[in-house]
Amino acid sequence: MLSKDNLTGDTDNLSPEEIRRFDALAEEWRKPDGAFKTVLAFNQVRLQHILAEIRRHFGRRSLSILDVGCGAGLLTEPLAGAGHQVLGIDASAVNIRVARKNGWELSANLSYRHCLTEVLCREQARFDLVLNTEVVEHVPNPVQLLQECAELVKPGGMMVVATLNRTWQSYLIGIIGAEYLLKALPKGTHSWRAFVTPAEIGAALAPLGFHCASPQGMAYNPLSGHWRLCRGSKVNYLVSAIKDDSSQSDA
Repeated sequence: MLSKDNLTGDTDNLSPEEIRRFDALAEEWRKPDGAFKTVLAFNQVRLQHILAEIRRHFGRRSLSILDVGCGAGLLTEPLAGAGHQVLGIDASAVNIRVARKNGWELSANLSYRHCLTEVLCREQARFDLVLNTEVVEHVPNPVQLLQECAELVKPGGMMVVATLNRTWQSYLIGIIGAEYLLKALPKGTHSWRAFVTPAEIGAALAPLGFHCASPQGMAYNPLSGHWRLCRGSKVNYLVSAIKDDSSQSDA
């Protein structure tokens, strides 16, 4: 269990209840035939979209990447395996321990820290790409988290945010369907009121010199068990945001 004494940095934007929940799940995310196989399938589609966004904006050069709320390393490992320098951070010490255990073979360009974004901001760290995937809906102050992530992006760099929209569709599919009917996630994983709209993400990032692309939706077919990219963004979606080259940076 996470205690504030063991976490690097302040914990004002941290929910102890959320940390306890994800501590309990840390070992389960990796099992291909386990309770979260739907999440693993979701991650593969999410990863392919992120890799496509990297190629579109950066070409094929190696990047410095920060994965905020990295969990057990579902995104960090394939990104490091693709040749990028990746740092994963998480508020859960259990998640970090599991991620380190599984990612040791990639240690040359993959590292993990048990810390919050505000710590990296104080250290004036900067990255080509910051990933904020399925995190903003789990913190008390999502705008603060977005602002801290924005500060960590180099001028000309990119942030990718993935979350759930706050719509009636997301309540039916993302909570009733996923948690109660399909049991793809434990009950109580999400709070509908904590979901974040694309407009709210844009409003938080625009004053900081970011230009947000149109949201990319993701949809799940319960009959086939497959995820796919889709046009709609009423439930799960990703947003890519590019930081102006002229944005101020302490780097």
